[in-house]
Amino acid sequence: MTIQFLQHTLFFPMMIHGLGFLSLSASLVLPWALTGLVQGDRITKSLVNDVKDVRQSSTNQEMPLPSRKLISAIPTATKYYVSDTGNDRNSGLTTSSAFRTIQRAANLTNPGDTVLIMNGVYKNTGKTGSVIEIKRSGKANAWITYKAYPGHRPKLQYNGWHGIWIYNRASYVEVNGLEVVGNNGNIDRDYAMSQKYNVSNPKTNGNCISIDGRKSGQTHHIRLLNNKIHDCGGGGITVIESDYVTIDNNEVFNSAWYSVFGCSGISLLNSRNYDNSKNYKMFVTRNKVYNNQMLVPWIQNGKYQDGNGIIVDRSRNYGYRGRTLIANNISYRNGGSGIHTYESDHVDIVNNTAYLNNRTAGSNSGQIMSNYSSDIKVVNNILYSASKKPINLNNRSSNVTFNYNLYNNNGSRVSAVGPNDIMADPMFMNPSNGDFRLNRKSRAINSGMRWNNLTTDILGKSRVYGSASERGAYEMQY
Repeated sequence: MTIQFLQHTLFFPMMIHGLGFLSLSASLVLPWALTGLVQGDRITKSLVNDVKDVRQSSTNQEMPLPSRKLISAIPTATKYYVSDTGNDRNSGLTTSSAFRTIQRAANLTNPGDTVLIMNGVYKNTGKTGSVIEIKRSGKANAWITYKAYPGHRPKLQYNGWHGIWIYNRASYVEVNGLEVVGNNGNIDRDYAMSQKYNVSNPKTNGNCISIDGRKSGQTHHIRLLNNKIHDCGGGGITVIESDYVTIDNNEVFNSAWYSVFGCSGISLLNSRNYDNSKNYKMFVTRNKVYNNQMLVPWIQNGKYQDGNGIIVDRSRNYGYRGRTLIANNISYRNGGSGIHTYESDHVDIVNNTAYLNNRTAGSNSGQIMSNYSSDIKVVNNILYSASKKPINLNNRSSNVTFNYNLYNNNGSRVSAVGPNDIMADPMFMNPSNGDFRLNRKSRAINSGMRWNNLTTDILGKSRVYGSASERGAYEMQY
């Protein structure tokens, strides 16, 4: 990736990343100084200290996420209402005087305000615009919130560069319970291939949600909760040069298809330090990420090498010091890896289920891959790969631990094996229909280890239930 190319992309806020591995052989290092991982079924100490002043979570998540402050504690907080039958000349202060566009409300928000969006389809203005540009910030005790009106299911549909674009140093912003739909349903692969050298076409390259710290200053303290995100030509959720971001309980699918920039379902690129904390600051938790795949080659090298479910990408570029937690996700049937780290450090990949990823021809990066990375812990996951496809991969990385994972026996050698990893059929309930709960007889049940501060599963149910934690995203209540 050249400097010239990066400079060019400042004008087009896409997601850019590469695989770039040269060899599939790498030795596994089981470091002696790991806090949080022991030989046994329990962790005696937390991997990191309790997070201070940075907890954020969805309503039923009990993890070390920055805590949510009550907007009602801010006496001047305003609620704005948006309806597809509204009018931007209205006051926006009641359901009967709602605005027509979400942008009208976004331009008025102050710390503590809430934008309540009612049923309807909201589209971008102009040929290249966004449905919402969020440029105004809340405060640590007064977040600005965009969410669906209770009982409503608003849809944001775009064919420009972004469905939602968060930039301009925006901070303390939450987006909750929205559906964001890209342009994939309006074009096909033949058209996209005809545009494979065109970096200026938003119809093929647009991202559903972009959190962009390059544009007019770093973004930080952003929460994306309970959203449905799909059919994005570019990335589903792309986070660039940002810090303190929580991506929790979203569904991201059918994305990264047509962009020339090498996108994925959920991407964290070039994370930057907002402060010097080494605690958990980036969270990708309880998401379902599937059918994201590159169908157009990456313009940088002509290869189909991304289309991952979840990727932590190039955090070394800015010497990122915080930890990233990827936990309780289900990542399946994506073109690249289910979960992937590239040139990144301090990432914990815990209690995820990765199933039949690497669908792109020639993709051999495994269900979970550590690639040119360091201080990576892969614990309590279920990895299920297609026949003869690599199950996991530890490529040119250091200080990497794979342990307490379950791998299916697909006839392929496992690249990295921990002392408590097992090879067995996970016995999913109905994986062909996306049901990855575990049968009572699964060896993943009561065979994992306790990961301190990870107290719930993908459904918010308590971990641990039984004698030990389950492996994978679900903690079964047997």
